Amino acid sequence: MREITYAQAISEAIDEEMRRDEKVIMFGEDIGIKGGNFGQTQGLYEKYGEWRIKDTPISENSFVGLALGAALTGLRPIVEIMYSDFLVVAGDQIFNQLAKIRYMSGGQTKVPLTLCTTIGMGRSTAAQHSQSLHALVSHVPGLKVVMPSNATEAKGLLKTAIRDDNPVIFFEHRMEFNQKHNVPEGEILIPFGKANIVKEGKDITVVGIAREVSNSLKASERLVKEGIDIEIIDLRTIVPMDRKTIINSVKKTGKLLIVDEGHERCGVAAEIGMDIIKNVFFDLDLPIERICTKNVPIPFSPILEEEIMPTEDKIYHRVKRMMRRDNIG
Repeated sequence: MREITYAQAISEAIDEEMRRDEKVIMFGEDIGIKGGNFGQTQGLYEKYGEWRIKDTPISENSFVGLALGAALTGLRPIVEIMYSDFLVVAGDQIFNQLAKIRYMSGGQTKVPLTLCTTIGMGRSTAAQHSQSLHALVSHVPGLKVVMPSNATEAKGLLKTAIRDDNPVIFFEHRMEFNQKHNVPEGEILIPFGKANIVKEGKDITVVGIAREVSNSLKASERLVKEGIDIEIIDLRTIVPMDRKTIINSVKKTGKLLIVDEGHERCGVAAEIGMDIIKNVFFDLDLPIERICTKNVPIPFSPILEEEIMPTEDKIYHRVKRMMRRDNIG
């Protein structure tokens, strides 16, 4: 074990996979000499050179298409789109090409492409640089969607993504890049579709996505002092989604809170809630609740940004309210 940052874990994963397989290459904005907008490709350009770490113009549709062509010829490209807001600029390549080609070829072609991008609020970058658009790509069949919660998860899930023969959208939370975590040395491969119970508990199930796992853990430290024992599940991947782990947990606790930084309307939390209703309705002691970003454009003001986003404090107070309702009932 050694303590490294989330950004260092991502860089390490890419380094290991580029060293292991010469077919792994990378395209994107500022990934070369600058070392990534958040330091997540630091040192890779110097090590592998411009033929494998390629800085691109600010033209997402073009370089995603370039990477797709490379994938179809047998390479394993990693693409860096600086913010998830810009996924829509490359919408045709992502939604109509990456997601469909393997199906439309009857499985004759492979698309081993990993698209990395950042999500999340917390730095007052306003409505066009702060969105979490993971629900948008999760809606499209043919794409795998990954949401790591810490440095260990980021390394293990990214290595799995790079080795996958299908297109993977890999979302990194900007507020986690400088956060440190004890990351095992050597090979880490975390399978897709297997959620992680990061804390066991008996009173209520909390499903967290990306940064909301750490917010839930912080809230749990306060709640346990008041005799409330929450079970926290790190979803890890939205597509494929580990419904079984959530269902088994809710059968045990009888209560479910879903925390996601995506907008509430038509979001991942609604998908999880509907699935739980279908499978364990009669095991629920209370209606399912969710904490998501409010359905407004992301404001620039730090005070307003804090108001609309999920936080540790909101999780703490919502769990307390749910437990009071259960006790009254």
